[in-house]
Amino acid sequence: MKIGVLALQGDFREHRISLEKLGADVTEVRLPEHLESLQGLIIPGGESTAIGKLMVAYDLLEPIRAFGQTQAIWGTCAGAILLAKEVGREQPLLSLMNMEIKRNAFGRQIDSFEIEMAVPFLPSPEKPYHLTFIRGPIITRVWGNARAVLSLPDGRTIAARQGKLFATSFHPELTNDLRFHQYFLELAKSESIG
Repeated sequence: MKIGVLALQGDFREHRISLEKLGADVTEVRLPEHLESLQGLIIPGGESTAIGKLMVAYDLLEPIRAFGQTQAIWGTCAGAILLAKEVGREQPLLSLMNMEIKRNAFGRQIDSFEIEMAVPFLPSPEKPYHLTFIRGPIITRVWGNARAVLSLPDGRTIAARQGKLFATSFHPELTNDLRFHQYFLELAKSESIG
């Protein structure tokens, strides 16, 4: 598997390490030509406005949009914001997923938190997953072919999927549990884009 990690800003290094532990061939994506021959792309957490502006500056916005029409993309935290069609403010977006996101939905940095939860679609679903939220967004609405796939106990949506596009409000790259990265590799291998 050849997977890219958008490496303009944010915690791309941690995603790269997680993918390499699973045997993936990882490319740090900084220019449009780095997308060639990739089977999937991760857009990491960081600052969504900064990442969006850098995607514009490096002429990556349209190439990543085109890539997402046929290949898998996973956005974590800021990456999830960039995948959304609606975020309640003007900023550069990929606008690939039929979802609305509320930025910084849990509050400021000091309000960051962690929670253990079962994740039914992961390998070994009976084993709780340690979810880390750092100024995380909430997925407030999905429509069309997008669907909510994981919610907090209070019902707020924290993960959504639309074909080969995947968005999470939290940071799996900050744990030693590789099951979310394994899930993404399987998604990138799948033939279905619907």
